[in-house]
Amino acid sequence: MAANVFQSGTQKRAYNIHECDAQAIMAKYGVPVAKGAPATSAEDAADVAKKLKSEGVNDFVVKAQVLAGGRGKGTFLDGFKGGVHLVSEIDEVRNMASNMLGQRLVTKQTGPEGKPCNKVFVTERLFLRKETYFAILMDRGSGGPMLVGSSEGGMDIEAVAAQTPELIHNVAIDITKGPEDDKLKDLATKMGFTHDDENAQAVEIMKNLYNLFDATDATLIEVNPLGQSHEGTVYCLDAKLNFDDNAAYRHEEIYALRDESQEDPREVAAEKQNLNYIGLDGNIGCLVNGAGLAMATMDVITLNGGSPANFLDLGGGASVDQVTAAFKILNDDSNVMAILVNIFGGIMRCDIIALGIIKAASELGLQKPIVIRLAGTQVEEAVKLIDESGLRMLTTDDLQEAAQRVVRVAEIQKLAKEAHLSVKFDLPI
Repeated sequence: MAANVFQSGTQKRAYNIHECDAQAIMAKYGVPVAKGAPATSAEDAADVAKKLKSEGVNDFVVKAQVLAGGRGKGTFLDGFKGGVHLVSEIDEVRNMASNMLGQRLVTKQTGPEGKPCNKVFVTERLFLRKETYFAILMDRGSGGPMLVGSSEGGMDIEAVAAQTPELIHNVAIDITKGPEDDKLKDLATKMGFTHDDENAQAVEIMKNLYNLFDATDATLIEVNPLGQSHEGTVYCLDAKLNFDDNAAYRHEEIYALRDESQEDPREVAAEKQNLNYIGLDGNIGCLVNGAGLAMATMDVITLNGGSPANFLDLGGGASVDQVTAAFKILNDDSNVMAILVNIFGGIMRCDIIALGIIKAASELGLQKPIVIRLAGTQVEEAVKLIDESGLRMLTTDDLQEAAQRVVRVAEIQKLAKEAHLSVKFDLPI
């Protein structure tokens, strides 16, 4: 089970928030967290440290707030190393914040371009005698919530699961009943909280976190570490919360915390137009109606030696404006060398697509070559509209031929770019 829990590539339906916001939500549910506050400037960070100092805090942690794991081992694009720093002086807090804010942090999860750091989280430093791992997630195998605990916290939990899976303990929860005390006590014991007082603290935290999980439609709560201070108090540190975005309408206060700067701008633009879009790493833009046809189109491109730049499903009821917006996303993507339009007209009429193409070409100044494959409802009208527009694009009614053409055109564009040559595909072609 442990290997499945941490397997990558699962269905994505999660909305993520920053650690500082996650800890604030946890505190509302009675979960003990470290004192601290976010800051968007170096002086604000110093002010947070001064406030903590007045409350008796002598050591601080400064954490870059980016939505990615591995921040501590990350490197900013300007060369500054580490997104998490332990310091003892207010001036050090100020300097660390200054080095992080306004920069992009690269971690094992961000890709080489990194993610922008627009705020830092300044907290008290708690000296821990015990670090454990705890998470709640939705598990397909058991058909409900799963508690995951380990005595090996404060480290890469995926490595623990791979190398020592016996140290990962799972407890399936009946969602109609909630967690049972005896199972929570047993899990806390396996995590290393063996004495009565610390076991009771851990159990109370698990209960409160489960209440949070249930009440907010969360898909993941991860605490690494769930640590115990030298004074014996158990704290949730370095929290990660994900939520089911299908439930956004029920939790406006949580979704108001969204930080679009951490997301793919192409996906943000698509969402605003109610388009189903996922950015990929290829160079052939795809505009298709229907998820199944979109996947098939991507497969055919790949089988012909190309690489899709996106998944883009217009759905069955797209308007001319939505089609134009879809083309704008593809046209603005610097990775896209050519665009393949593959429409099978059923609910989504081919003439609507044609009107969107024509409008996009005139309004956006489309310069990227377009290969179009249309079939189905109103296809004759669509072909007529394109012919009468004067925009002589590469058209065909065969998907294999369309894929071969777009792959060849994209390769020409790619070679020209690598050779620092300018290739302009004027419309009409």
